[in-house]
Amino acid sequence: MPEVLVVGAGPVGTLLAAELTRFGVDVAVLERRPAAGGGSRAIGLHAPTLAALESGGATERILTRAVRVRRGEARSDGRTLGVVDFGRLDARHPYVATLPQGETEAALRGDGPEPERGLTVTRVTRDRDRVRVDTDQGEHVAPIVVMAGGVGARGLVFRSTALRRTAYPDRYLMTDAALPPREDAETAVVHLAPGGVLESFPLPDGQRRFVAWDAGGSREPHALTARLREAMRERGESEAAELVTSATEFGVRRVLAPALRRDRLFVIGDAAHEISPIGGQGLNLGLLDAATLAPLLAAWTRLGSAPESDLAEWERDRLRSARVAGRLAAVNMGLGRPVSRRAHAVRSRVLGSVLTATGSLVPHAYAMGLDAAGR
Repeated sequence: MPEVLVVGAGPVGTLLAAELTRFGVDVAVLERRPAAGGGSRAIGLHAPTLAALESGGATERILTRAVRVRRGEARSDGRTLGVVDFGRLDARHPYVATLPQGETEAALRGDGPEPERGLTVTRVTRDRDRVRVDTDQGEHVAPIVVMAGGVGARGLVFRSTALRRTAYPDRYLMTDAALPPREDAETAVVHLAPGGVLESFPLPDGQRRFVAWDAGGSREPHALTARLREAMRERGESEAAELVTSATEFGVRRVLAPALRRDRLFVIGDAAHEISPIGGQGLNLGLLDAATLAPLLAAWTRLGSAPESDLAEWERDRLRSARVAGRLAAVNMGLGRPVSRRAHAVRSRVLGSVLTATGSLVPHAYAMGLDAAGR
């Protein structure tokens, strides 16, 4: 029987298992997917996350391939409204590191265990001194269980009525495209237009991630691609639009669990808090959940009793951080919605003034500087 059982082998579960292994904890991982990949495709790792991953070696592995984005620009109608200078961050890593999620997962794994794949968890039951996890292929038991299986794991722990949910009407189109060299190859760009926002993020090997607000329509693959290309033409990326060959879509909602711990059972990552994936705050929240929980669970297994006060503080901090990140994500979505041309002109002027006047405040907030783990 392992000392800790982790349900979910995405980035959050992978990191937790690797960190627990580094601390000498016997850990096992269960995963529904038969192979790695799929799910969220977040690409940005922020300063507090990179700092938290240093001691385990993951940051060094990530940075060997990642693009270090030190500058962001807000643009409208062909002109720059303002600059977000991540280089002004008072942090060990004054940039956003961008890397495809598959490579991030590989970097996070370190010496962690290989997951047992192809199992679907059907029930989680807490006993006095252990937690039982039933799957479609049998029973697993451990003194401590951590649910890191994303949205699909949430219903195994919480009643639907216990969750705080906010539904948003916004939908987005997304693609990654290989582009020829350009002057802003390592700059994150937000294009504001009357028809909605278009965000553009650099990736390794000349790739860029494009995300556009979508008015909706047919969900056929060719229709999604056509709408994204049209949005890119209208919002400032006409040359890149010609290189787009496919697109996916996603919606947005905000969900917050009432608690992250029930005695020996923990819930972290998207299973506990779901926010807009734009900007990568959701991924970073989950990774910081795991990085800050691992030493506490290691202490529990080593000493034989739970560090109750530290765990209570951890839970308060992570829930507070999730609330703050959710509010910031809602503000970002609001700024990127379609408006009239007159309102667009006003929005552009106001945003330009804010970016000029606030200095390092905007990059600090965007790059998870308000997270409790960054204190």
